[in-house]
Amino acid sequence: MFAPIYLDHNATTPLDPAVLAAMMPWLEGQCGNASSRHEYGRRSRLAIDEARQRVAAAVNAHPTEVVFTSGGSESNNLFLKGAAGSLKPGVLAVSAVEHPCILKPAAQLARQGWTPRIVAVDPAGRVKTEDYAEAVAAKPRLISIMLANNETGTVQDIPVLASAARGCGAWFHTDAVQALGKLALDFRQFNAAGVHAMTLSAHKAYGPKGAAALVLDKRVELQPLIAGGGHERGLRSGTENVPAIVGFGIAAELAAQRAAELPERLLRLRQRLEQGLAALGATIFGVAAERLANTSYFAFRDIDGETLVGKLDREGFAVASGAACSSANPEPSHVLQAMGVAPEIGRGAVRVSLGAANSETEIDQFINALQVTVGRLQGLTAVAV
Repeated sequence: MFAPIYLDHNATTPLDPAVLAAMMPWLEGQCGNASSRHEYGRRSRLAIDEARQRVAAAVNAHPTEVVFTSGGSESNNLFLKGAAGSLKPGVLAVSAVEHPCILKPAAQLARQGWTPRIVAVDPAGRVKTEDYAEAVAAKPRLISIMLANNETGTVQDIPVLASAARGCGAWFHTDAVQALGKLALDFRQFNAAGVHAMTLSAHKAYGPKGAAALVLDKRVELQPLIAGGGHERGLRSGTENVPAIVGFGIAAELAAQRAAELPERLLRLRQRLEQGLAALGATIFGVAAERLANTSYFAFRDIDGETLVGKLDREGFAVASGAACSSANPEPSHVLQAMGVAPEIGRGAVRVSLGAANSETEIDQFINALQVTVGRLQGLTAVAV
């Protein structure tokens, strides 16, 4: 079977064999509902408790601070809507480069009396200090700033941002979905700086889809999105997905170990990649900022990103486009728009996100294929003009 070289790890990662091995008993023979009182149920409950301890240890949190959910989108919605349900409406500050699962709930809350305050970013995708100071001066009740951007890889200085907001009394949340296994995460350190909640997701760190967590300071009161049987401290009712949660626990444990050495190797691969991109004349986004070691986001003028992604897929390389396109209204990424990237460049954005199995040989093969593909597309553009 044809298998393209996988260069889209920010979208999802392959399941680690050790994670799969840990999950298999819970997919085959261990069928208990963790709320049941009998032996099958007790085994499931114990497995969830052990996974919670592993996730907590991976980010230096207490197990009672880990609330399991179905994904990063649910965790982000749980924090924003859950906290909003416990507070009087006020200002909600979010950065302009947040994932849609932050920006769209913020827009929904605007219809419930909340006032979204969109914090600007600089051309590298970093939160603008002066605009953030103005947002904090408006005394927001809620703040959400992502730790690492899923498109550019730009890393925000979350402890500094949280510390600057402590005086306004806001609950501060960070979407750390892209950071697990790529950066050293320390919730105690974040919490001491003023961070009250942090979102994690298993499938971004070689774990299964369908398992994630909101790491939550217990002083924060949330209204649950899903009411029912009182699971997860009453914050997320529903029978637990035991196999996925078990897998998440192992994946988080491995991610914490991996964060000590993998980023250095991925950085070398990214540098090799970006040397090739620069030689081809690509514009690389966010280069002035600290970025995730595995992420490179680039474009070629007058080449459509979706078209380039499709051509590369046929050449055997799985990468991602940064454009949110429709046939009627192709628009560049909202992240690039916020960074001030010209539309004719932004519509060409392509993201390569590297993973543990990628090699220098694959990078070289990709650059060679890219050179040929871009050359063909530029030739077609020249003919059309």
